[in-house]
Amino acid sequence: MLSVSLLSSSGFDCGTRFLNPGIYGTQTRNPIESRPPRVSAAAYSDVGLRGGRIENLCVMVQDAKESKERIREQLLEVELSVSAYDTAWVAMVPSPGSPGLPCFPQCVNWILDNQHSDGSWGLVHLHRSLIKDALSSTLACVLALKRWNVGEEHIRRGLHFIRSNFSCIMDVQLHSPIGFDIIFPGMLGFAIDMGLDLTVSHIAMEGVLSLRDLELKKRSLNTSEGGKAYIAYVAEGLGKSQDWNDVMRYQRKNGSLFNSPSTTAAAFIHLHDAEAFEYLRALLQKCGSSVPTAYPLEMHCHLSMVDTLEKLGIAQHFTYEIKRILDRIYRCWLQNDEEINSDMATFAMAFRHLRMNGYDVSSDVFSHLGEAENFFCSVQGHLKDMNSVVELYKASEIKISPNEQVLDKLHSWSSSLLKTELSSSSKHGSPVTFQKVDYALRFPFYANLERLEHKRNIENFNVEKIHTLKTSYTFYCINDDLLELAVEDFNLSQSIYRKELKLLESWVKENKLDQLEFARQKLTFCYLSAAATLFSPEISDARISWAKNGVLTTVVDDFFDVGGSREELENLIALVEKWDGNHGKQFYSEQVKIIFSALYCTVNELGARASELQNRCVTNHLVRIWLTLLRSMMNEVEWLRNKSVPSLEQYMTNGYISFALGPIILPALYFVGPKLSEEVIRDSDYNNMFKLVSTCGRLLNDIQGFEREGNQGKLNSVSLYVLNSGGSTSVEEAKKAIQSTINSSRIDLLRLVLREGSVVPRPCKDLFWKMCRILHVFYMKTDGFTSPKEMIGAVNAVIHEQLEVN
Repeated sequence: MLSVSLLSSSGFDCGTRFLNPGIYGTQTRNPIESRPPRVSAAAYSDVGLRGGRIENLCVMVQDAKESKERIREQLLEVELSVSAYDTAWVAMVPSPGSPGLPCFPQCVNWILDNQHSDGSWGLVHLHRSLIKDALSSTLACVLALKRWNVGEEHIRRGLHFIRSNFSCIMDVQLHSPIGFDIIFPGMLGFAIDMGLDLTVSHIAMEGVLSLRDLELKKRSLNTSEGGKAYIAYVAEGLGKSQDWNDVMRYQRKNGSLFNSPSTTAAAFIHLHDAEAFEYLRALLQKCGSSVPTAYPLEMHCHLSMVDTLEKLGIAQHFTYEIKRILDRIYRCWLQNDEEINSDMATFAMAFRHLRMNGYDVSSDVFSHLGEAENFFCSVQGHLKDMNSVVELYKASEIKISPNEQVLDKLHSWSSSLLKTELSSSSKHGSPVTFQKVDYALRFPFYANLERLEHKRNIENFNVEKIHTLKTSYTFYCINDDLLELAVEDFNLSQSIYRKELKLLESWVKENKLDQLEFARQKLTFCYLSAAATLFSPEISDARISWAKNGVLTTVVDDFFDVGGSREELENLIALVEKWDGNHGKQFYSEQVKIIFSALYCTVNELGARASELQNRCVTNHLVRIWLTLLRSMMNEVEWLRNKSVPSLEQYMTNGYISFALGPIILPALYFVGPKLSEEVIRDSDYNNMFKLVSTCGRLLNDIQGFEREGNQGKLNSVSLYVLNSGGSTSVEEAKKAIQSTINSSRIDLLRLVLREGSVVPRPCKDLFWKMCRILHVFYMKTDGFTSPKEMIGAVNAVIHEQLEVN
């Protein structure tokens, strides 16, 4: 592995070791060799807190601690896998003063020291589908050894490997590294010119050599800048037939061509460019005796690691390290660092992670990508690199202002391109690419359940360990630790979720809420919304508060909708206004008694716990939240009974409160850590975020529930929109207008959540955003909360079903 530290940009110099035939047989430990897996996922399945399982839990906690330490040690130091292919090209660079000697003999030594037992070079344990990668790396290493007339036995074994797998070159079903059909035939031509004998049939040789001509002919039809850049990127496969002066148009500030050691080495061989030489010299000084397939790659690796930690649901364990990484990325962002700007995937990831973590980044940086044509002017665009398109699509979703039209344009063409790719990938493309594109399109970042997403990513983690440019590479060697920690963390959390759900089931029965025949029994859905987003084990109080109040708001909503008489509703409100434990015979009915008693005990219990954590009494605030909700629900009852038709403005002023998110979100804020003063509770950001998320929920509910509520004789925003237009607006037009309001409310909410300088702490602001995401999932296709079948799969996946890790 090649280490690049975030803490220091200084490298190390291993010194120059001149070639000596007597030391070629020395074997060194393969730096790419991976550590064997330590503990299987099955060892941690179904961990509980009873009996003998305590021992499993202790083992689990200890292993998690060890995994964290190993990840933490390596997180700030990027480890890049060695590219045998690129190292071979650097090894072929002649010494400027002595053309008959290698300029970087340590690279030749590395080649001699790192041939595999089957005669190949490259990453170890590559899947058979990546055999072309091994062939390319092996042929490049053979050429390097032949160039300096050393390692005769290594050459023989390398040629044997190539000969044994020669038929794979023409197999279109096998994965090809970028530029393989140009580079490999080109290297094969160089081998023939050097007098190397592969002893394959003339027909087989001609078939492979013709690949380059066919590829160049196909590429010649594309005269775009992206096509020209691609040809320059793979120019080492063209040799003297390439106009190398034209290739140098793509030279970067660091002296490289495309940050590619192989392209840069080939350019220096042909032109002896001083800046290219300095890039190679500095690279070897930093990396020692071998090079990666791209350099610098630190920004991309760091962002990918942050992305992976978040995807696996373990980022909360590394907040300090992630902040250090993002702080550095932001400094480079402000300096328009070429390493970020020159790679679209890195550029888009940096924007997304910086913005979502509160850094001030403008969307104007995407102005040059407002049209798809500009994307296709790059190498990534020419190759239709779907990973880059997915990252650009994800970046386009992070909109915090209605004036960010550039993100709208980016979203439009990137989504269109992804949909086209999805259609073609279903028949011909990579399954991994298909899954990634399909998931990105089906689940926008504002419409997913975090824990459900974590489970999917954990179960599919292995397929994303290998990445490919001109050759395959890995980012770091802590994949096993990441997976183990993610599995341990998920299974531990899941065991806690099951325990909490059992406690909640007992709470429902103890409070006789299951005896209310009119009430929907939605405990599991209420708890799902808590566990899937407030997933950290340590915030159990927040999950319990969220779920209990979710159940109570459902019961109360049904009571006001169908279960209670006018007298019962007024009685319940009067009891809450009085909030007195000495209620005696003040209950109008048994239903009121059950509801108020559950409400009284639960709010007081949560209030006492919250007051303890906040070091001040907050119970009265919780009571006020409930009283405000009940009064808003009563307003809607009066409208229905009096057959009153409120204006849309009146409806929404009342409706965002009656949607009943207040008792769910606001009490939970007291349990996520920060102290919340009265000043925070009265702050405009606090109240605006609540209004915006509640507006999203109310309108999403109205769109999906329009037909059902219409059949019940109820008005909602859709019907009111049509009525207020005097009949000039259709139902579909009304839904479209309301969806636009939802989108703008969501954008405004995200802006408030991400804005720095608010008195509302970020962990508390995040709860408003988490609820917004839940709402978009629940109402994505139908009313997922009301439908008895919707979301059942999510409940099982998050709470009950074990991980299935390959």
